[in-house]
Amino acid sequence: MIVEKVGAVIVAAGESSRMGGTDKIFADLGGIPLLFHSVDMIHKCKAINEIVIVLSQDSLQKGERMIHERGWSKVSHVCHGGARRQDSVKNGLDCLVDCSWVLIHDGARPFPSQKMIADGMEAARTTGAAIPVIPIGDTLKLISNDGFVEQTLSRESLHLVQTPQVFRFDIISQAFKDNKHDVTDDSGLVERLGYRVKVFNGSAANIKVTTPVDLTIAEAILKTKTHD
Repeated sequence: MIVEKVGAVIVAAGESSRMGGTDKIFADLGGIPLLFHSVDMIHKCKAINEIVIVLSQDSLQKGERMIHERGWSKVSHVCHGGARRQDSVKNGLDCLVDCSWVLIHDGARPFPSQKMIADGMEAARTTGAAIPVIPIGDTLKLISNDGFVEQTLSRESLHLVQTPQVFRFDIISQAFKDNKHDVTDDSGLVERLGYRVKVFNGSAANIKVTTPVDLTIAEAILKTKTHD
C-alpha cells in the first residue's frame, strides 16, 4: 500500500495592522496564544505528518521556543514570511519534504476542527483541490465608485471562503511557481491553472481574528465550543 505523506502550512506572518499594535497571533485566547489553538488541532490530526509554521521575521525566535514548550513533534520548520501572503505560503511549501498533499491554514483562524480537516481531505481527492465555504446570510449590494447602489446581487450561489484549504502538492506547487498575480486565497491560483476546486462545508465558528472585536468573539466561541 502506498502511503501518501500529508503536510500542513500554517500561515501566521501577517502585520496585524488592525489589532492596534498587538500581534494577533500571540494574543491571549483562553490563557494561551491564539496561534496555539490552530496548531494544536492540526498537530493532533492523525492524517497530518509534517507541519510548517510561517511567522514574521521578528517572531521566529518566539516560534522556535514555542515548538519545544508545546511539544509539537510534527513541526519540522518555522520559516519567515514574505511581503505578501502568497509569498509566505510559498516559503512554507518550500520547507515541506516529499508531501503528496498539503493543507494550508490561516493561523489567525483558531478553530479548525478534525471533521473539517477530514472533509477537506476527502473532497480534495475529487479534483486535487478543495476549500471550505459557508453561505452568505446578508444581502449583497454592488456599489458604484461614487457611492450608489448599482445592483442587488443574488446570494444563493455566493459563499464565504475559509481555510484550511487542501491541495495535491504538485498542483499547488505549480500554481505558485507560475504565479504572476496577486490573490487573496490559494485556491485562486489553482483556478487560474484551469483546475476545478471542490467545496466542502466550513463553519461559522471558524472565524478569522483580524480586529479586537474578532478576538472578543473568539473568546465567546471558545467558552461554548467542544473541540473534537
